[in-house]
Amino acid sequence: MTFTPDLDAYCRRLGIECPRAPTFDGLGRLLTAHVQSIPFENLDVLLGRGIDLAPEAIERKLVFARRGGYCFEQNTHLLHVLRALGYDAAPLSARVRLQRPREFVPARTHMAVMVQLDGRRWLCDVGVGGYSPSTPLDLDLDGAQATRHEPRRIVREGEWGPGDRRTPAARAFQQMLIAGEWQDVYEFTLEAMPEIDREVANWFTSTHPRSHFRELLMVARATTHGRLTLRNREFTERDGDRATTRVLADPDELLAVLATRFDLHFPAGTRFPCPGLAW
Repeated sequence: MTFTPDLDAYCRRLGIECPRAPTFDGLGRLLTAHVQSIPFENLDVLLGRGIDLAPEAIERKLVFARRGGYCFEQNTHLLHVLRALGYDAAPLSARVRLQRPREFVPARTHMAVMVQLDGRRWLCDVGVGGYSPSTPLDLDLDGAQATRHEPRRIVREGEWGPGDRRTPAARAFQQMLIAGEWQDVYEFTLEAMPEIDREVANWFTSTHPRSHFRELLMVARATTHGRLTLRNREFTERDGDRATTRVLADPDELLAVLATRFDLHFPAGTRFPCPGLAW
């Protein structure tokens, strides 16, 4: 059965007027509002609740329960919203490379969205944790691209031909400029990530003993000029180039930060089983 997202409820969640036509301006407003309103988080993984990728389940969680989620939840819902609004959107598979050397081969456990609009292709991603781009990225542009937060760029490696024909070793990298250095966020080949591939990758990400989503508590949200990130006990607030970090004292302070800074509310006494939380 075809899923139709509740666009009005989604836009209320984002705090914006819902666009009714597929325009570049509307796409940008959606992405910016999404990363500022719906936090990235893996808390259900730590609580052992599992991650249900049924579109209705994702909408209940992200929109009506006012929770967050990780890439397969965030970008799957974005995909359904964009298609409902009339955008030509498709899921892309990717390998996350943050702080990983090029010789290391990570699993394809990330999903992004490609939008084709007015003869150009745009990379849209609201699910890369503390580094989700806040604006669409032009897939066909060489060089740096300004965003509302960090500068980004798309770098191709290997041989690419017309129509994105490429040699087997060719790949592209989405990069961001941090502290004066370009760093890989993830690599991709423009290969689609159909639903079955997302289900398999989601199962690994949420259940495998060596998945870092089971080992670390991760929460993030963009602000107007910066970002808020929570990694285990370390809460960091970035405003432009300035960053302050403090270590949370106990589980009750963690619940307070989740509620006041990320609008994520859990009952008093909730504890998140996680090797990275050593109180």
